[in-house]
Amino acid sequence: MSHSDPLQALTRLRDTHRRMKEELHRVIVGQDEAIDLLLLAVLSRGHCLLVGVPGLAKTLLISSLARTLDLSFNRIQFTPDLMPGDITGTELLHIDPETSERRFRFAKGPIFANVILADEINRTPPKTQSALLEAMMERQVTIGGMRHPLPDPFFVLATQNPIEQEGTYPLPEAQLDRFMFMVHVPYPSREEEREILRRTTGTGESELGKVLGAVELRELQEAVRAIPVADHVLDYALALTRATRVHAGDPLPSLREWITWGAGPRASQFLVLGAKAHAAIQGQSHVSIDDVKAVAHPVLRHRIVTNFSASSQGMTSDHIVDRLLAEVDPAAAVGAGVPGVRSAG
Repeated sequence: MSHSDPLQALTRLRDTHRRMKEELHRVIVGQDEAIDLLLLAVLSRGHCLLVGVPGLAKTLLISSLARTLDLSFNRIQFTPDLMPGDITGTELLHIDPETSERRFRFAKGPIFANVILADEINRTPPKTQSALLEAMMERQVTIGGMRHPLPDPFFVLATQNPIEQEGTYPLPEAQLDRFMFMVHVPYPSREEEREILRRTTGTGESELGKVLGAVELRELQEAVRAIPVADHVLDYALALTRATRVHAGDPLPSLREWITWGAGPRASQFLVLGAKAHAAIQGQSHVSIDDVKAVAHPVLRHRIVTNFSASSQGMTSDHIVDRLLAEVDPAAAVGAGVPGVRSAG
């Protein structure tokens, strides 16, 4: 795909997005928002975390997506006894049968695949969760002082049960920050659940076709990054992020009593990248303020740490993002040192 023909690139992006959704809907009923955000993350080279109670097809959605991609795929079931080496791999002592020479050889773990399904990621302790940190950020694994690059493209698509459930561990902030999106997977509607019953209690299983290979996916990812972003859109994304930082940045006064820690620089980066991908699948050749707003909740919700005051008043991170979108004025944010705040009138 050539960057010299942006219209052709946008057409291919929209067509690919449509085809992948059609394939996924052969096995997934509803969940349009979750599917869209998952595809946006893939097109942006980002990792994605799906959160919801058991039985909402989170694992099925990710494994089905992997079946539409002509890429290597590994599923890692996270359990309390899982060790870091079970994910990254380990060095094994090898003895040459002829020379009796002893040397260590690195045995790759399941992290060495294009698509990783980290299933129930919060059912393993933080020590094991941390095995993903280097892989997700630097796309490599360091064992015994040696760096081992991971395949390109590389995605971690994880599922998480609500942290209130028995046997779960909260994900450290450093781990959460590496996920581009946190996607809430809701209960299906009555009509959707009826269709799920019809499909899952009958005979036969849908076969999913391959839509994308590694080379074409990398071209689409480059096409997304090539979409231009005007300065006023960058300023708006920056204003949203900085407005959450109650101890630094340019916080909104109305949020100070509810936030312990705000979003870091990755939030601004992912707001822009997510907005680019959102614009692309809409067939737009540029990014608008509305594209940033469309990805604000999945980008920011897991990067805002609320305090006891917020919990006691039922104020969640999603409510805070709602407040941000209502009070940060895109027009006033342009080139400003502080976020523009809409008047109450």
